[in-house]
Amino acid sequence: MVKVEIVEEKDQQYAAGTSPYASDDESRTSSSVSVDSIDSDTGDESFYDRVAALVDIVPPTTRHKIATRLSSTGSVIKRGGKLVGNLVWVVTTSALLIGLPLALVLEDEAKIVAQEKEMLAQQQGAQMMSGGSMYPAPPGSADQNRPQGVVPPGF
Repeated sequence: MVKVEIVEEKDQQYAAGTSPYASDDESRTSSSVSVDSIDSDTGDESFYDRVAALVDIVPPTTRHKIATRLSSTGSVIKRGGKLVGNLVWVVTTSALLIGLPLALVLEDEAKIVAQEKEMLAQQQGAQMMSGGSMYPAPPGSADQNRPQGVVPPGF
């Protein structure tokens, strides 16, 4: 059960009618006096100050849980970023140390093969121009003693 008591003001300052809770006839009828007396200058207050003031609304246990989760999420993201960075470093370095020399060697080999084909074509063209027929000479003919062109191995 609730017990209601009337508390008398003990301080003389408030007893003289200067209490903010005093009920004058004038303050009861005039609401503009109380509104005008409030300092409504919020020009100095920034957005950050307003958001920081909202901290008191959230209970401390909830704030702690939120801070812990944000901290753990940040550390997971940091570790993941470091892992991805290391992986990219390994792949890039491996590609430069293995892939680039391999590509250069393959390109050189392709150039050599193209040069050999060109030389072979030139030799075949020279043989046709020198009076030989497209068919090989029969055995025992005079063309058999003529030196043959050098053909690189593998052709």
